[in-house]
Amino acid sequence: MPRPLPHRLLAEYLGSLLLAALVIGSGIAAQRLSPDDVGLQLLENAAATAVGLYAIILVFGPVSGGHFNPAVSIADAVFGGLAWRDVPAYALAQVLGCVTGAVLANVMFEASPVSISTTQRATLAHGVSEVVATVGLLLVIFALVRSGRAALAPSAVGAYIGAAYFFTSSTSFANPAITVGRVFSDTFAGIAPSSVPVYVTAQLVGIAVAIPLLRLLYPTQTTAENAAPVTEGQVR
Repeated sequence: MPRPLPHRLLAEYLGSLLLAALVIGSGIAAQRLSPDDVGLQLLENAAATAVGLYAIILVFGPVSGGHFNPAVSIADAVFGGLAWRDVPAYALAQVLGCVTGAVLANVMFEASPVSISTTQRATLAHGVSEVVATVGLLLVIFALVRSGRAALAPSAVGAYIGAAYFFTSSTSFANPAITVGRVFSDTFAGIAPSSVPVYVTAQLVGIAVAIPLLRLLYPTQTTAENAAPVTEGQVR
């Protein structure tokens, strides 16, 4: 039985807040700890995000599903896990949470509470990267959910995002809410407002690509009890 909608929205807001604080705060810390090494800054930011996201999903997932991302909420509604009428409320809670988290990260590092980012990221390569990043994220989540392995999702999502920081030129935002939130911090993880439409459009394209792929690869939902066991030969 789903939890009451206000409980779920609070979980989505708090989880999104912590996600933005995690991404932006670790970016600020990385800048200050390794001021002369951008590669090391990215590694520090990615590692903190990967492990922190795993923990946040574990905390809030049992309440709301642990989406923190309108792309995930839309895909969940397509597959019947979330009522369509709840999607706008989820998305609003996620965006507000990410904006609040950005402000909190700024304050925690004694920066101006709101500083609009000047980091331009709107290139063709970044747009393609955001399509790839979003498709990959949705495949990771819903391949596990639809094959009865949802318990692995928190660790798999953290691992994927940590890796995608490096294999995509956009550093894998893959999330319209965090894209908006990162506008409000002119720091390592920020994005200029003018770049947001390119990112969000690419993320929407990613949703449109991922859903047919998931329908093809996982046409039916499998329960955990009926999931095929993983053998040693499958691992190799």
